[in-house]
Amino acid sequence: MTIEGEIINMKDYWEEPNQKHINKKKITKTIIIAVVVIMIITIIALYKTNKNVMQWIDKNIFRKEVMQDRVNTIELKEEETSNIYAFNKYIGILSKNQFVIYNNTGTQEKNLEIQISNPTFSSANRFLVIAEKNGKKMYSIMDKEISWETTVDGNISDIYVNKNGYVAAIITDTIHKTVIAVYNPEGTLLFKNFLASTRAVDVSISNDNKHLAIAEVNTSGTIIQSNIRIISIEKASSDDETQDYLENTYQSATDKLITNIQYQDKDKLICMYTNEIRIIENNQDNLLINNENKKTIFQSIELINHAVQIEEKSTGLFTADSVVNIVNTENKESKEYTVDAVAKEIYTYGNILALNVGTEIEFINTDGWLVKRYIAKQEITNIVLSDSIAGIIYRDKIEIINL
Repeated sequence: MTIEGEIINMKDYWEEPNQKHINKKKITKTIIIAVVVIMIITIIALYKTNKNVMQWIDKNIFRKEVMQDRVNTIELKEEETSNIYAFNKYIGILSKNQFVIYNNTGTQEKNLEIQISNPTFSSANRFLVIAEKNGKKMYSIMDKEISWETTVDGNISDIYVNKNGYVAAIITDTIHKTVIAVYNPEGTLLFKNFLASTRAVDVSISNDNKHLAIAEVNTSGTIIQSNIRIISIEKASSDDETQDYLENTYQSATDKLITNIQYQDKDKLICMYTNEIRIIENNQDNLLINNENKKTIFQSIELINHAVQIEEKSTGLFTADSVVNIVNTENKESKEYTVDAVAKEIYTYGNILALNVGTEIEFINTDGWLVKRYIAKQEITNIVLSDSIAGIIYRDKIEIINL
């Protein structure tokens, strides 16, 4: 190597490497993103743990508070007696044999002739059944159209429709103490089940249309006895009278009064008694919610895969909270929601719970989060509820809340 080459190599050796340019914009952007993420995480944590923060965010950011007179309304004629019911995404008003259906903006969409004056209602999914309480007439409505109607022998005391349109009617005042009539979605009578000595207090049809559950009470003796019968709809509908369609009978402990039953997903049957809620699954009858040593003021099982119990807890000499315990019937996990007042009434449908606390209604979902808070200027006495719409009923109007 030449001397000149050595000098060039030494020059390269001692020459300082080029300094890398710092991308200030990229660093600034990264810092801003990190700060925003930290702020979001902090806000979420505060929202979940700090009630005052939650209420402020619900009111000012999520706009969950709804004030009276600031929503769509349906006008009512004060001189007429109206029977009001919420189903699917509609509110229906039955008066003078006309069933008028309104949408969530308060616009009339349909008017059906229903020859019923004292109705009892049941709805699920797109289906609504209306029957004459202690009468003979019954109608099934799908969406906004009458799909079928029928007249029964005896008097209808209660009705039930599942999400696929199968209907069960409890009929009394026949030669039997109680008759259960089951119809398919087209209105065809599938079968009748006769109870000779017990009274049916509720019925439910499974979501797969395979089973009919009957909650019955025997009050003929000195001790009240509640039972639940599970009937195979396929076998009971068969022309083969030799088939035994009774699949199981569950007998409760004596003096336990059953009030309501409800099939939920995966053939789970939720059973509500005056002092507890039980669950029948995989042919096992187990306790789900125990009200012992609790001041339980309300409970309900008319929800999708959940049951709810509301307990009054004292917070002072003249004050108390309502603690809402929502239990998932699939994994048995529970969530709590606390209202700073004593609930006067509870309404449940689908995934929504509505708590009437006087001049306010808290609409909560089954995950334990506030959906809407309705604030009125006067005492609220009646509401109707589905999983997408609620109606606050006053003397001269219905205020519509979209959920």
